[in-house]
Amino acid sequence: MLHSDMGTKGVSVQLPFFLLFSGFFFIETFKLGSCNGDLQVGCKEIEKRALLKFKEGLTDPSGRLSSWVGDDCCKWGGVSCNNRTGYVIKLKLRNPFPNSYDIDQTTHELGGEINPSLLNLKYLNYLDLSMNNFGGIRIPEFLGSLTKLRYLNLSSASFGGTIPPNLGNLSTLRYLDLESSVDGLKVNNLQWLSNFKSLKYLNLASVDLSKVASSWLSTMNMFPSLVELHLPLCQLSNLPISLPLVNLTSLLVLDLSNNGFDSTIPYWLFNLTSLAYLNLNSNNIHGGLPDAFSKLTSLENLDLSENSIEGQLSRGLQNLCNLWNLDLSTNKITGEISEVINGLSGCKNNSLEMLDLGSNELTGSLPDSMGHLINLRFVALRQNLFSGSIPVTVGNLSSLEELYLSNNQMSGNIPPRLGQLSSLVVLDISENSWEGVITEAHLLNLSSLKEISLYKESPNISLVFNIDSDWIPPFKLTYIRIRSCQLGPSFPPWLRNQNKLITVILNNARISDTIPDWFLKFGLQLDELDVAYNQLRGTVPNSLQFSDSSNVDLSSNLFEGPLPLWSSNVSTLYLRDNLFSGPIPPDIGELMPNLTDLDISWNSLNGSIPLSIGNLNGLTTLVISNNLLSGEIPHVWNNVPLLYIVDMSNNSLSGTIPSSIASLRSVRFLILSSNNLSGELPSGLKNCTEMISLDVGDNQLSGRLPAWIGESMTSLLILRVRNNSFAGNIPASICYLSALHILDLSQNKLTGLVPPCIGNLTGFKTEVTPETVRYEGRLQVMAKGRMLQYFSILYLVNSLDISRNNISGEMPKEVTSLTRLGTLNLSMNHMTGNIPANIGSLEWLETLDLSMNNFSGSIPPTMASMTFLNHLNLSYNNLSGKIPTGNQLLVLEDPSSIYVGNVALCGFPLTIACTSSDPPQAPAGESIGETDDALEKILFSICIGSGFFLGFWGVCGTLIIKQRWRGAYFHFLEGVKDRLFEVLYLRLTYLRRKVFGS
Repeated sequence: MLHSDMGTKGVSVQLPFFLLFSGFFFIETFKLGSCNGDLQVGCKEIEKRALLKFKEGLTDPSGRLSSWVGDDCCKWGGVSCNNRTGYVIKLKLRNPFPNSYDIDQTTHELGGEINPSLLNLKYLNYLDLSMNNFGGIRIPEFLGSLTKLRYLNLSSASFGGTIPPNLGNLSTLRYLDLESSVDGLKVNNLQWLSNFKSLKYLNLASVDLSKVASSWLSTMNMFPSLVELHLPLCQLSNLPISLPLVNLTSLLVLDLSNNGFDSTIPYWLFNLTSLAYLNLNSNNIHGGLPDAFSKLTSLENLDLSENSIEGQLSRGLQNLCNLWNLDLSTNKITGEISEVINGLSGCKNNSLEMLDLGSNELTGSLPDSMGHLINLRFVALRQNLFSGSIPVTVGNLSSLEELYLSNNQMSGNIPPRLGQLSSLVVLDISENSWEGVITEAHLLNLSSLKEISLYKESPNISLVFNIDSDWIPPFKLTYIRIRSCQLGPSFPPWLRNQNKLITVILNNARISDTIPDWFLKFGLQLDELDVAYNQLRGTVPNSLQFSDSSNVDLSSNLFEGPLPLWSSNVSTLYLRDNLFSGPIPPDIGELMPNLTDLDISWNSLNGSIPLSIGNLNGLTTLVISNNLLSGEIPHVWNNVPLLYIVDMSNNSLSGTIPSSIASLRSVRFLILSSNNLSGELPSGLKNCTEMISLDVGDNQLSGRLPAWIGESMTSLLILRVRNNSFAGNIPASICYLSALHILDLSQNKLTGLVPPCIGNLTGFKTEVTPETVRYEGRLQVMAKGRMLQYFSILYLVNSLDISRNNISGEMPKEVTSLTRLGTLNLSMNHMTGNIPANIGSLEWLETLDLSMNNFSGSIPPTMASMTFLNHLNLSYNNLSGKIPTGNQLLVLEDPSSIYVGNVALCGFPLTIACTSSDPPQAPAGESIGETDDALEKILFSICIGSGFFLGFWGVCGTLIIKQRWRGAYFHFLEGVKDRLFEVLYLRLTYLRRKVFGS
């Protein structure tokens, strides 16, 4: 985008200053540096031989020194002589084409060695070898003997090692630029700088100054004539707050960016009253913005971005009328901006062109006075807390080229005067709460517009485009990014002349149409096409063209026909949730070999998985779930080592899981559930040590549950093997999976005990955040008595399900330490003993199902304190005594079915009254006795009476009036019917097990 280009202007502010004093420094060079004057004095023979010797030591792949032939070296490229004496005074060999190559990839960089023959150039006062590549060699020490040098530039020339101190012999030096390449130059001390009494320009950017971090400022303070000082990326950790005497009174440019400063803004800066350029970005500067900034009235460029500055904007900023660039982005600045903007707009000749306050915590509305800063070209206020709408006065900013207001809390209508910004190139007002209608007036005069972004993650649509179908925009967009705004129902006809598009995002735009022919005839080379979450229909043409590493997302539409295949340039392809049918093209691996992400789930694709998938060597995501695929999983996985996500669930795949799938050492999500897979889990999967989610549920797998799951996959968050035929004990190594938040071993043939070490599963004790995992897919979890499917909030689910096995023994008391557990299902086993007395410590539990076991004893009173509990099933056990009352146990649905099949239980809600011989059971703090029963009956009668009146007219009356609610009610009755069938099934299963055994 354009702002990256405009941002470089912050550095170019040096240019006027450099030109100002370079003419003064080198006036003799410019007066005498040509050999084409009246006096034709040729170069000296000794100097010619010295230059040729110098050339011999260099590498010159592009022939930049090919002109170094003939007798007169003063006519050679890059060489300038005194036109009276013929002595070489200037050698300018700066690479004019950095980071560029010829057609044959030949570089323009000089390299090799620097020959000491340069010492024969006795009158050389200007040496520039910058932007070349000397491969990390040291700066030659003999350069310190070129005592006539006034200008030395070795910047970005890949020199390495320690800067030779004898450069300090160049006492007449006025310009020194030693900017280093990465891992290049360093210094052990700065004493050699003390001889540069006339130095006006010093650039040590990226030079490692860590060894002089405590003394650098006192050294630099020795140069009263210094005009520019550049020390970015120098590993300077110390920024002194005070300086007894400030000598840098001539300083115009100060760049201390990208160091390790951890301090407040030092007050000695405000004595540099001539300062025009100040850059302290990318440090750890904290504290507030001092009002003393008002002293720096000459400031033209102020960059304090990417620090930790707090508090409100300094009132001193409003006095900086010469500012053309103000960048305070990425800090922690709070408050409103009205006072500063009002002050700057009141300047007689305000110069502000670039304003970046993005990524702070600024609040309030944008002031109308912003429209008076008529020179503004770049405005970035994104990622703040601004509210209100865009001021109408913004339409006055006729020079504005880029406007970024994204990720705020702005709302209301977008003013039509925005359409008057004829210079505007980039408009990004995404992630706000705009409403109303966009018409032609909003776009009418945006003749320079190239990029528009109106993007919102929320699916709620409050902004509608209502543009005449015959209107032709004055602009040619390259980038359009619109999501959750209504553009439809037709594919936007006002785009029909936009034949320069590179990025097209029209996501969730309520478009119910086909892709029009005029869009296809553009022959666009797109790098991104995203029209997901619409109702686009028809077949997808193969004529679409894409540039390198392009992204295509056609998800959640009504596209049909065979899967489209485009050029080999496509990198990510999302076609999920459509009506595509037929087989996956067998040659997909040859036609689209650069795919990194492929998601074709939720379609009607059939046939087998093609072998050519193995040709997608860069594939990281493969999601082919929820189709009609059949056949075996092919042995192709050795060739796709980067796979991160593999989801083949909900198909009809059969056979065994191939052993080659264990070669996916980077796989984190392996989801093969709901197929017809058989056999055992391949032992090689133990090498997939980065696994986060392993789901092989609802298949026909058998064998023992492998111990290596717990031993090798220690990062697992989800382990789901439900509804298979795994047998044997639950391996104790399961307890090593401390990060688990979903463990589903249900509906298998597991035997033995629940291992007591289950209390080590600390994932059931801590909260999982959405940042923990990038993808978990959709997962069905038995919770609240029914199978529920989770997707976006799957990370919130904490479930332990070992139901429908042959587990015996007692419930380990360690289970009660899993305090973040939401679902605990141990039903339909052979478990015995008492329910742990402190089960009430599972305070987050919503579902507890212990039904159809052989638990005995009383129901622990602490169960009444489980305030989140909404589904409880203790049926068909051998529990006895009085049922605890109070709190959550009084509001559970269908209370009588919770306790059925426990003949020795008594008390509310059962009709069996407790006798004096029954052990009393009541929540802690409540009295025990017949008075409780009487009070409960009175309260129960009152609740029933009032509940009947309110319930009948509140529910039935509403159902009579609201048709949609009637539909929802009868849908609920369907659910109740399903629940009754489930209870009946459980009862019959229980009786069968009692009569015939397991």
